[in-house]
Amino acid sequence: MDTLTINEIFYSIQGETSRSGFPTTFVRLTGCPLRCSYCDTEYAFKNGSKMSFDEIGSAIKKNDSKYVTVTGGEPLAQKDVIPFLKYLCDMNYSVSIETSNAYDISAIDSRVSVILDVKTPASLESDKNLISNYKKLKPIDEIKFVICNLDDFNWARDYISLHNLDILCPILFSPSYDDMPISELADLILKYSVNVRLQAQLHKTIWGPVNGK
Repeated sequence: MDTLTINEIFYSIQGETSRSGFPTTFVRLTGCPLRCSYCDTEYAFKNGSKMSFDEIGSAIKKNDSKYVTVTGGEPLAQKDVIPFLKYLCDMNYSVSIETSNAYDISAIDSRVSVILDVKTPASLESDKNLISNYKKLKPIDEIKFVICNLDDFNWARDYISLHNLDILCPILFSPSYDDMPISELADLILKYSVNVRLQAQLHKTIWGPVNGK
């Protein structure tokens, strides 16, 4: 029987990506090999319970939403997440996965929107970025940069140009919640005319950094 180790399944307002604002069921998987400086889900590193695909599916069905986001931790750290994503797509959900760009995305079902979190230097994990992933991105995918400071902003601009990321799919700049005011990032985007989407963590604006997850 196919199983995954699940930290939590919850129903909330999507606070990020182009799906921001939509009621969404989140499936948070346990475990992550990265230790980003700004991580806000450290509780998902170890705690979790094994659940079958059907058990997870039953929990998702309790919520009347077509949107499902698979997140972590790092969901791709569990190999069975690949068939699970197909399982969700076959159930006619609109599925997205949030991943750290530390794992190969090539086996992910083409119906899934991949949210690829390219790590900046201030994350302390930028050496984990898999450049090979960029050739595998689809128009329905999105690239996210969490920006902690001006150096991160300048690095991200150069990185986008170096790898021609702006022609692949939409790009999101998100301020690190505790490090950079969103107004400061907005001003930088306008000053340098960067063709990205400014992303606020809407869920934290609504409920705060703890209850908003």
